[in-house]
Amino acid sequence: MESVTDQDPISPASEANFLGLQGKNVLVTGGSSGIGQAIAVRFGEEGANVGINYLSVLEDARETEDMVEAVQQCQVQVEDCGVETHLVQADVSNGNDVERMIQSTIDALGGIDVLVNNAGIQISSPTHETEVDAFDKVIEVNLRGAFLCAREAIRHWRAENKPGCIINVSSVHQEIPKPKYIGYSCSKGGMQNLTRTLALEYADEGIRVNAIAPGATVTPINDAWVEDPEKKQQVEEHIPMGRAGDADEMAAVAAFLSSKEAGYITGQTIYIDGGLTLYPDFREAWSSE
Repeated sequence: MESVTDQDPISPASEANFLGLQGKNVLVTGGSSGIGQAIAVRFGEEGANVGINYLSVLEDARETEDMVEAVQQCQVQVEDCGVETHLVQADVSNGNDVERMIQSTIDALGGIDVLVNNAGIQISSPTHETEVDAFDKVIEVNLRGAFLCAREAIRHWRAENKPGCIINVSSVHQEIPKPKYIGYSCSKGGMQNLTRTLALEYADEGIRVNAIAPGATVTPINDAWVEDPEKKQQVEEHIPMGRAGDADEMAAVAAFLSSKEAGYITGQTIYIDGGLTLYPDFREAWSSE
């Protein structure tokens, strides 16, 4: 008799029916690179149809071109899984853009079952040197944007009298302070209560709201330390598991939380951080015993 260890590993595609995501319609904001791209591709692998949101920066043609190319690359990867995709440009901090994005995705895919609020930015500066406009910009994208997208998705589900699922991409910095990133820390702290409040408010309508909180993750936004061996070592020294995570590991948890297997989970934040939130300095006793 064939042992379990001799069997071929289960591929994401073969798990599609198990997770119950096959044929579902998913919208991923900030889906052009990094964690957002990995989440979009993972849902495609699970058999879901995927709307991929990206931001067009009109005042910087080169950045716009690079961003659109990244989105197109992501779309190709998802389409290779045999599902439908929809590219949709929108600034998630703009209410009109969000309404258009949600409606466009509904029209293209036939509805939305899962919303992944992934779009986010961070701006570094000492707090006493941080301009109000810079602080506001981070809050508007990371927190206001998640609220606007969630509100429109919930309106859609309630109008259709159907269940829905929201996954908010937060951060370990909803728990761990991040000096010199005051806007980011505040936005992710707010994300925690956004998740919990929405989950409580709409639980009896079949709408589940959860969050994932990545720790240090190898993505393009973190190239400053990922590509520098000394800085990378400094980062990994703070992680009990001794390494940074990768975007696919974040995507796997997002897919699980959106699946039928997580049908009784709402209002929770899952930390995907290699133990970073476990107070790693306490691995060696330094308090009185």
